[in-house]
Amino acid sequence: MITLRKLHRFLVNHSLYPLVLSSLLAVGFYGVRVIYARNWNYGNLMWNLVLAWVPYGFSTTAAALHKLFPKGWWMLPFPGALWLLFYPNAPYIVTDFYHLEYRPPVPMWYDIGLIAIFAFTGCFLAIASLRTMQMAVKAYLGGAVGWLFAMVAIGLGGFGIYLGRFGRFNSWDFILHPITLGKELASSLLNPSDGLRFVGFTLMFTAILLVFYLMFVSINRLDEPKS
Repeated sequence: MITLRKLHRFLVNHSLYPLVLSSLLAVGFYGVRVIYARNWNYGNLMWNLVLAWVPYGFSTTAAALHKLFPKGWWMLPFPGALWLLFYPNAPYIVTDFYHLEYRPPVPMWYDIGLIAIFAFTGCFLAIASLRTMQMAVKAYLGGAVGWLFAMVAIGLGGFGIYLGRFGRFNSWDFILHPITLGKELASSLLNPSDGLRFVGFTLMFTAILLVFYLMFVSINRLDEPKS
């Protein structure tokens, strides 16, 4: 019973239950759409939701290792690197509004709500996993380094969303096709119009992620005991 209680507390601390609820709601909305429309439009949302859960899985793995082996700092870099590699997949779902259009017989208001719940879930997964990783870094390197890590990760998240939306790259392309990815980045920076889009898009989504994250952290602090 003590073990189950500790597991429950661990899952609560990492927001698993509301994340599962939000994901089930998103899947439910999509299931209703499939049944009503008799087609698989917006099926990409389901795949993107699966990818959004990947960084959360790596972050909770890192947190579990830290809890089980408090002095085993050397266990964290591997799940941490995988988390960072897949992290942009979570907030990336917001850009699926790019595909929004009227697709009869489903009214557009329903598809707006459908994409919105998927996007919300992706952002929630992103900020929850980032908070977990920040706390792990803080435990070993201090609060200042933890916040520096969070800010860098948020910036890289905005950059990764750009590469996914406009470059059509996936997380594993950083490993499988680094040269192609480097050429795409160089092309974006050297081409004035692409460069403006690259800088503007990256800064926009970095700012969005930053504000969402700060809101999440401030709300969490309301539950912290007063000293």
